[in-house]
Amino acid sequence: MKEIIAFIRPSKMAATKKALDRFDIPSVTAIPVLGRGNQRGLNTALSGIDVSPRLLAQGKVQGMKYIPKRMLVIVAKDSDVEKIVDGIIQENRTGYIGDGKIFVCPTDDAIRIRTNEVGDNAL
Repeated sequence: MKEIIAFIRPSKMAATKKALDRFDIPSVTAIPVLGRGNQRGLNTALSGIDVSPRLLAQGKVQGMKYIPKRMLVIVAKDSDVEKIVDGIIQENRTGYIGDGKIFVCPTDDAIRIRTNEVGDNAL
């Protein structure tokens, strides 16, 4: 099992949910979060401006402190991880700074509290 943690734009949430539904991935936790990455909080895709990566690297561009994102948490079977990650990428890649990030982490076990099922059966 793997835990997939994805940070995406809030505007891409509906399309991402549809993609996960196409792959029969019904379980996802979506949490509104605030944060910033390498772009230093500057949301160029929403502001309509283009910022040189060189200027960003030099710290010469000021941006917002934090921008809204959605954090998705999905625990999936190992065999489903690639299609989930590919689906998230396909729906969220715009080519602009701030498209998001995906982390894939190992998960040792899962337990369904109601039935006491464990492992993949608990998913």
